[in-house]
Amino acid sequence: MLALVLPSAHAAILPEDRVDVMYHGYEGGGLTVEGPAVLVRKAYKDKVSVWGNYLVDMISSASIDVVATASEYTEERTEYGFGADYLHGKTMMGMFYINSTENDYEANTAGLSISQDFFGDLTNLGISYSRGWDTITRTGDETFEEELDRQSFGVSLAQILTRNLLININYDSTTEEGFLQSAYRQVRYLDPNAARGYSYDPALHPRTKTTSAIAARAMYYLPYRASVKAEARRYTDTWGVDAWNVEFGYVHPFDFGMTTELRFRYYEQTEADFYSDLFERQAAQNFMSRDKELSTFSTMTVGGGVSYEFATPWLPLMKKGEANLFVDWLRFDYDSFRDVTAEGLAPGEEPLYGFDAVVIRAFFSFWM
Repeated sequence: MLALVLPSAHAAILPEDRVDVMYHGYEGGGLTVEGPAVLVRKAYKDKVSVWGNYLVDMISSASIDVVATASEYTEERTEYGFGADYLHGKTMMGMFYINSTENDYEANTAGLSISQDFFGDLTNLGISYSRGWDTITRTGDETFEEELDRQSFGVSLAQILTRNLLININYDSTTEEGFLQSAYRQVRYLDPNAARGYSYDPALHPRTKTTSAIAARAMYYLPYRASVKAEARRYTDTWGVDAWNVEFGYVHPFDFGMTTELRFRYYEQTEADFYSDLFERQAAQNFMSRDKELSTFSTMTVGGGVSYEFATPWLPLMKKGEANLFVDWLRFDYDSFRDVTAEGLAPGEEPLYGFDAVVIRAFFSFWM
């Protein structure tokens, strides 16, 4: 979900019982992802809340990476997860497990979290830890199998400053070890003997990476029940990527059960130390990548949506329902990744790549 989420400072309250049924879709840059998702959450005696979710991504890709070095493909990814939250006084403890499977990748993640209210419930401190273990294979190559392990640690502090202002500060760090690249992605290098003036070789990334991110978020409630949100985030990693983003949002409720939301986000990053759109020669250095997500680029997101709350007399087990529709428009501009599908140009003189994308989320929520 691409909405800005601000954790509540009142963590010592179990989440409400609810059922969410969603359709999600992404289209842009030759990539289409769409599918359904279901989330169910139920509490027991105001002490324990359990949840489970199921999601399907149907993927069709003719992105620039695929067009340049392979052929269009389709695949399906399924994800399921479950977890539980336990409330004891002002302390909330949680645990979860998520599995994601596609034809050439299986990801597993398990985690724990704990949060505690302090100072008259005006302050909340949270700590989380998760461990992931993935298995990567390659279609058409039964001998290829790689592993990826990761550990993530996070700490968050939420503070109610005034009756209208809530702030939240988060720090997250992740360490990964193993196969940290696509099994199919390639790099290109100058080759005077090739008809195009360049050739391709398999990419090679380092097998370790540590990332750090710190974010500050704020929500301010306006006198007429609306609210404004803001976020600033900074990211760094040991591959040389530095990134930052800012985000602003506005939420406005109406008396007849409808709520509207507007949002704007800007993101910018530098390229990895071992990235190049075009290397000078074959095996030019120990590590090489032409993954556009490791290049210098920026994105801009403009979006909004509406939610409508309604009664559910035709569903005896449900207290109320809500219909939601959110649409985001994204613009990607790459400053060091070129469009190799352009013809008649010398290597390295192709136009810089960029594309637009649309993200749609339509879902119904029912409270039990």
